[in-house]
Amino acid sequence: MADGKTSLLPRGPVGVWRAMRWSLQGLAIAWRTEASFRLEVYLCVPLVPLGFWLGQDAVERVMLVGSLLLVLSAELLNSAIEAVIERYGSEHHELAGRAKDMGSAAVFVLMMNVLVCWGLLLVPRWLGH
Repeated sequence: MADGKTSLLPRGPVGVWRAMRWSLQGLAIAWRTEASFRLEVYLCVPLVPLGFWLGQDAVERVMLVGSLLLVLSAELLNSAIEAVIERYGSEHHELAGRAKDMGSAAVFVLMMNVLVCWGLLLVPRWLGH
């Protein structure tokens, strides 16, 4: 565990605060070092409020906004995988390449999920169905 503790007991307020700081640090690092993450955040800036506005109820809003947040989460995980692989060397290795490609594919699949969610919820409405 990141804090070096193996207890099953809750962390308490200090532990929660530390975990939040580490998470915010991770977001800041991703913002500084990952162009793909920045691009996806730029896309979310208008789309998240639009999703809240276009969703007619809580479930639709969760689908529209949640699908976008999943892309950001997958991008963070993909970047983490790539960082670990680079830590062990930049020379080509089949397994390293496979891991990077699969991480990228996960982001792509979730981007397709955004299109499906937004399309299935909004296109029928725009077509008057």
